[in-house]
Amino acid sequence: IEKVKSDISEIKGIAYCVGSIDLKPLRMVTEADMNKCMKLNLYSAIEAIKGFQESLKKNKGSVVLFSTVAAQRGFTNHTIIVTLAAEFAPHIRVNCIAPSLSKSKIAEPMLKNPAIAEGIAKAHPLKRLGEGKDSAALAKFLITEESSWITGQIIAVDGGRSKLS
Repeated sequence: IEKVKSDISEIKGIAYCVGSIDLKPLRMVTEADMNKCMKLNLYSAIEAIKGFQESLKKNKGSVVLFSTVAAQRGFTNHTIIVTLAAEFAPHIRVNCIAPSLSKSKIAEPMLKNPAIAEGIAKAHPLKRLGEGKDSAALAKFLITEESSWITGQIIAVDGGRSKLS
């Protein structure tokens, strides 16, 4: 993992907008799968946060991570998520956005079949797939001072799937 270095002391917020879709039942998960997942979704996020931690602390900053609707819904073939909100409070706020399947490059293999894409869309109460702008709007809000009383939250951007379907 390449460590993030920052000489910028005015960083007030970072959004770690990285993820993967690697769905497998436990019996098929290999150590290499777990290492790849942990490196991308946990270790790299930790290094990014560490790189800006002093500036974030000085500026009462905010960190936004991305997860999945599955974190709250309990879908099969999904893994655990973590948050650093307790450790960093009161100096740095940490929240997590948990989107459902959205139109994106990582979802293309699942969505290239129109019938499958339509079926997935219909599984959401709002009857459509998400788009990047849906999560981006929340991330932008969570980075700003307007969200200064929000930390330790996993916020679903999922067309209602985690609570209503």
